[in-house]
Amino acid sequence: MELPLGAKKRLGLDDAPSWIVTSELNRFVWPGYDLRPTTRDKPDVFAWGFLPVEIFATLKSGIATHQREKRLRLTPRE
Repeated sequence: MELPLGAKKRLGLDDAPSWIVTSELNRFVWPGYDLRPTTRDKPDVFAWGFLPVEIFATLKSGIATHQREKRLRLTPRE
């Protein structure tokens, strides 16, 4: 699913198209070694923001559809 431009702007992302792949999930221990704090003032904060409810619902629906159809892939990450 493509992220709408308005949501991307609220998250501080650029104007280039961004996609969430609903057929693939990463499994990892939170927080991962590759996460970077959002600011130096708050070294324990990694979240850039929340997805709007409608987008999150679409995301969950897409994942559930792939799971029902046995097309959901989990990738372990370290």
